[in-house]
Amino acid sequence: MPDYFHGYAVVGLAAVVGVLFVAAAFVAGRLLRPVVPTPEKLLTYECGVDPVGEGWAHTQIRYYVYAFLYVVFAVDSIFLFPWATVFADPGFGGVTLVEMFVFLGFLAVGLLYAWKKGVLAWT
Repeated sequence: MPDYFHGYAVVGLAAVVGVLFVAAAFVAGRLLRPVVPTPEKLLTYECGVDPVGEGWAHTQIRYYVYAFLYVVFAVDSIFLFPWATVFADPGFGGVTLVEMFVFLGFLAVGLLYAWKKGVLAWT
């Protein structure tokens, strides 16, 4: 029984040491940093530009659509690499090939839908 819990004890000890290390770093930073609040330090900082006017800005929706399409195809590439390694294993060739074509078919339908809606046209 002690051998069974030994692995868990090592992981638990490593977790405790990690948490203590982070806590010590935060405490040391809190004790060693100078605390001199000035009005300039309390201003909102955005890319080196002083804040002027309201904080609301209008952004066109197409940028979000491009980001969404990027995420979809990034997920596609994440699934393609492991599939390529399993495809070479004996007994998985035909099944994985069909599954991947179904997956790629869904992505193609999504891409065709975006193309038909004119999302991919940069205006």
